[in-house]
Amino acid sequence: MSKNTNFAAILAVLLSGPASAFAPSNRPSHAAARKSSLSMSAALIVQNKGGGHGELGFQLAKTLQGNSKITSITILQDEACNDEKEPFKSYSTDIPDVKIVKANLADESMTAESLQSILGSDATFEYVWDNASKKTEGAGKAICDCAKTWDTKLFTYVSSAGMYQPNGVFPMPETTPVKESAGQNLFDNYAVELGLPLVSFRPQYIYGPKSNKNDYIDWYFDRLVRELPLPIPGDGTQKVSLTNSEDVASLLASVLDNEEAAIEQRFFNCGTDQLVSYDEVAHMCAKAAGIEPEKVMIEHYDSEMFGKANFPFRLTDFYVAPDTAKDKLGWTGPTHSLSDDLTWYYDGYKARGGASKKMSWTKDWEIVVGSKTSYEVGSIYDKYDPIVFDTSNVQALNVEE
Repeated sequence: MSKNTNFAAILAVLLSGPASAFAPSNRPSHAAARKSSLSMSAALIVQNKGGGHGELGFQLAKTLQGNSKITSITILQDEACNDEKEPFKSYSTDIPDVKIVKANLADESMTAESLQSILGSDATFEYVWDNASKKTEGAGKAICDCAKTWDTKLFTYVSSAGMYQPNGVFPMPETTPVKESAGQNLFDNYAVELGLPLVSFRPQYIYGPKSNKNDYIDWYFDRLVRELPLPIPGDGTQKVSLTNSEDVASLLASVLDNEEAAIEQRFFNCGTDQLVSYDEVAHMCAKAAGIEPEKVMIEHYDSEMFGKANFPFRLTDFYVAPDTAKDKLGWTGPTHSLSDDLTWYYDGYKARGGASKKMSWTKDWEIVVGSKTSYEVGSIYDKYDPIVFDTSNVQALNVEE
């Protein structure tokens, strides 16, 4: 074989390879490659110090651990949380593979640079769930700005259905007007203006096995176990959405099932589709506590006269449904029901000392006893919160006709 033939053969082999063999390399630098490696499937959960949403970060981390898209999880935890209480005290035992980073999320001077330093100079995240921010200053802005730098694939925000201004349509759809000045709405707007792939969920009343806020359902048990009336506004037929935190976490994670549809829709109501009335919650709680139906004393009162008083829910209908999430994201719905969950909830209520805690019943007395045309000085509340009346100087009222 001649030298010319050999050269032609070699040239043919070289030309048959990718054009990039001769062109300048377009491959990412080592730094960019390192960034891609670190951010691939990395999830960041920003978690508040507690309250109604306090358990969501914990439950979301547990849910994401079973998702094939996610290979590492970091919780950016507000350092103001109480590590002696749930769910924070269960981080090390229940989600040991999740990295926990503490930070002062109330720091209004926090910047993207300082947040990046807290998380690690090389840390980037492809998926972010923010369950803490309520405004566009400080940590809230820093998280958004970092997500923009990271080129985050999905930025999922836990907002609130509480900013809805109902217009008579129930369940309230995602198109329901919102309070423009609400912090969550301003946060949504900033994320959109920044160009983040925002998906915003609007949950309502949440309960769960490791919750650190139990006010809603405790209100019912507090009265039932003491054989006291339950002052419920209106006629008690108003509907409410009470959702298990594990179902909320499942809904928040469902964005991974259809990322494009999630970003396109952007806003989703977040809650169970098993709606119950205020009166129904009373009877369900009574059943869980082993209290006979005839011993459930519901006192419907005039909300225009007494307002919300100590009642845990709105005075009127105020509920959402997860229809859009089911339709767009393929969410299959809740796996928990309030009626079943109340059994373990009641056990937890007793363990927390709910039946023996000291409480004031003044407002209940005003509604149940004091509002009546006539009543005895003694009342059903005296055993727990006696009201002392000095009648020594009471005189008969003379009315001139």
